[in-house]
Amino acid sequence: MHATYDAVIVGGGHNGLTAAAYLARAGRTVLLLERADHVGGATLSARAFPGVDANVSRYSYLVSLMPRQVRDELGLRVELRRRRISSYTPQGDRGLLVDTADDDATAASFADVGAGGDVAAWRAFGARTGALAARLFPTMTQPLLSAADARRLLGDDDWRDLVDRPIGELVDATFSSDLVRGVVLTDALIGTFARAHETGGRPNRCFLYHVIGGGTGDWDVPVGGMGAVAGALETAARQAGAELLTSADVTAIEPGDAEVAWTDADGGEHRVGARHVLAACAPAVLDRLLGRAPAEAPEGAQLKLNMLLTRLPRLRSGIDPRTAFAGTFHVRESATELETAYRQAAAGRIPDVPPVETYCHSLTDDSILGPGLRATGHQTLTAFGLHMPARLFVGDPDTARAAALAATLRSMDSVLAEPLEDCLAHDEDGRPCLEVRSPVDLEAEVGLPGGHIFHRDLAWPWAERDDEVGTWGVETADRRVLLAGAGARRGGGVSGIPGRAAAMAVLGTV
Repeated sequence: MHATYDAVIVGGGHNGLTAAAYLARAGRTVLLLERADHVGGATLSARAFPGVDANVSRYSYLVSLMPRQVRDELGLRVELRRRRISSYTPQGDRGLLVDTADDDATAASFADVGAGGDVAAWRAFGARTGALAARLFPTMTQPLLSAADARRLLGDDDWRDLVDRPIGELVDATFSSDLVRGVVLTDALIGTFARAHETGGRPNRCFLYHVIGGGTGDWDVPVGGMGAVAGALETAARQAGAELLTSADVTAIEPGDAEVAWTDADGGEHRVGARHVLAACAPAVLDRLLGRAPAEAPEGAQLKLNMLLTRLPRLRSGIDPRTAFAGTFHVRESATELETAYRQAAAGRIPDVPPVETYCHSLTDDSILGPGLRATGHQTLTAFGLHMPARLFVGDPDTARAAALAATLRSMDSVLAEPLEDCLAHDEDGRPCLEVRSPVDLEAEVGLPGGHIFHRDLAWPWAERDDEVGTWGVETADRRVLLAGAGARRGGGVSGIPGRAAAMAVLGTV
């Protein structure tokens, strides 16, 4: 006879750990099975460069969507730091600086890039999305609202502009500057291969999740790196009594027999009973484990670069690099450049000048660097290239990755006063401290189908069918099987919301 657990959780990423902690704290017997030799999934910090004392956030890197409620309920010891500089966007020998603590400096910067007429619209738009975040984000830890109730909560104007019409139309109607339009639109496109004017709502949903986090829309830096978030969740789960097994590769889920089959690192086969199975993996992976053809084929669309620099590079605009890189550093992300890159990628080629989001963790939190690196002024840099769909990397991944890297560095160098490669540190073997991950790599390493960072296209954070109203957005056709990962409704990002929702669904079952 094999053991039977109240809940078997498939996948040890941050959502799986969240579900394990909630259920174990409620007195349920919990077994979590993780394919890798460690938990954390994409919420991982690692010493990516041999012999270098830098602990980088390897995949995910900022936190916005994790509710304070989750951290408080689980007693997580996680520190998140707010960034004063929201963003900097170079344009030739000038740049657009958004300083959240200095409205006058921000207005002057708008004027400097020829966008002075958009200052009032920028402030009004920020107030509008901030008010929306304050209304909508608290519902993320509640049972699903109906679409009608969600519309009443948003109000007719926000529903029309942010749900019914393409986000690109709203941005075009609100801002005159091509540069400002692009800065706003990046929130609708990062991780989503789409045009800003696409109908159907994919960019709108991406935008909504990016602006409601925490009830403010702020994206904060996890002190100690993303691994600190996973570590706190692992501690909470273990202390509550959850059993966490790594190097445990789940091979099948049989809901009818209430069993989960898995193999260990030595190839040994095991089966356990489960009153509930919580799939903290992608829906396409769950379909395979259930013996079904995947219902969809997700496609990610980003190139991730992790770097360690001996110093931050100088910029053509002359701004202090410590200011420029303190928030999100937008590279070649005007609305026109975003559209051009999309069209080139849709035609089957690496964009000539890829749009890039860049971020320096160590400026806000240098604890991820060893004492020696801190003393010598080293800095980490994360770059996230947009419009790099998985389809471009499938045929010849190595060649495509090299071409995408070259294009991304070329794009970044176009706004710098010196080549970025001249600032790279080197590891103990003399190699540049530069790590590149394409969507194909993310699928192989972290189990993201098509490299999709949200597991699949994001869903509206409310019920879209009558039978979903009042549920947790994690239910499947199999009563015993629940989604508990980013592919659930209200999934995506580092939030713990789907893991908590799956736990609530179990705990609410009589």
